[in-house]
This record gives sequence, structure tokens and C-alpha cells, in this order.
Amino acid sequence: MNKVTTYFKESYREFVEKVSWPTWPQLQQSVVIVLVATVLITLVVGLMDVVSSSILKLIYSFFS
Repeated sequence: MNKVTTYFKESYREFVEKVSWPTWPQLQQSVVIVLVATVLITLVVGLMDVVSSSILKLIYSFFS
């Protein structure tokens, strides 16, 4: 039980003293970057889906 208590004490100390938290402007910039990247990746995956769907429909039309 002593090891568990020590673990939690050291974890709390690290959380409070050693972790460097971003400033508000840094956090806002990171959020914008993540949102832009998410939108771009979503568009690319959506485009890939439409293209592959069209190609498969074309291939299936040859066999029906």
C-alpha cells in the first residue's frame, strides 16, 4: 500500500511542478491547426471515397 501512496504523491508532484502548460495563445493556435488539419483530411478521405465508389460502379457495370 505504501508504494501506491508514493506513486500518487509523486504523480501529483510531477503534475503540479514539472508539467509545462501552454499559454492561452499557444493553445488557440494549436486548436486552429488541429481543426484545419481535420477538415483537410476529411475532404481528402471524402474525395477518395467518391472516386473509389465511382470506379467500383464502373467496374460493376461491365459485369451486369
